[in-house]
Amino acid sequence: MNKIIAIQGAEGSNHHKVALNFYGSNIQLIECMSFDALVQKLLEGSAKFGVMALENTIAGSIIPNYALIDSNNLHIIDEEYLNIHHHLMALKGQQIKDIKEVWSHPMALLQCKAFFKKHPHIKLVEDVDTAEVAKRIAKENLTGIAAIAPKIAAEIFGLHVIEDDIQTIKDNATRFVIVQTNKPETDTSVNKASLKFQLNHKRGSLAAILNVLSDCKMNLTKIQSLPVIETPWKYSFFVDVTFDDFKEYQKAIAILEIMAEEFKILGTYKNGRNND
Repeated sequence: MNKIIAIQGAEGSNHHKVALNFYGSNIQLIECMSFDALVQKLLEGSAKFGVMALENTIAGSIIPNYALIDSNNLHIIDEEYLNIHHHLMALKGQQIKDIKEVWSHPMALLQCKAFFKKHPHIKLVEDVDTAEVAKRIAKENLTGIAAIAPKIAAEIFGLHVIEDDIQTIKDNATRFVIVQTNKPETDTSVNKASLKFQLNHKRGSLAAILNVLSDCKMNLTKIQSLPVIETPWKYSFFVDVTFDDFKEYQKAIAILEIMAEEFKILGTYKNGRNND
């Protein structure tokens, strides 16, 4: 039976690539044009797993997604760091001089800004999704229009890649996580965790937490704060830690559950980067 995976974006997107990397080609995709819609598919049981981007080396954290995972009690079960490559594609036979407009997601347009400075005749138009535009160009046989999308989109929809790797910064990676509604069974082979806790606005409260992580040999790889909207001057902290010893991790968790308020484990999983 094919696994049902909800992704943000369309077939041929980077979210689709991550789903293929984890689960292979025997999957059934549910395409969602927003992360809220993706979460809804998980909550209603239409999809078993969801693929969500969490941060990018250029754009930084996608903060609303941390809140979505937390508020809907989703569990992170895996992660992948994907190098992002933007390719300019159009109908076969089209060349750069034939392109009048490029439609793509605002972030993709932003990340390719330097390339389009060399081609001022092209109008940049913000759209909902990279791969969805590629699909539309192919389906509606749109001439003079190009998309910025992963190469897999050109392969799926039969488009011609006019220019490869047009992103300004070549070392551009996005961290994706796999989420589900059910809490997975404990796996002692995991070496990374995503945690969330609240602290009062008191001097030294965060430092005390960080000292516990350090004493238990946790390596802090990410910390992100969000204000607790209904309580002024109170903050939720989302942290990622890596570790070598699961027992040390359990020790840290036992202490943090006493020290912190609203403590929660968002997920334990295998580190997607070996050098952390």
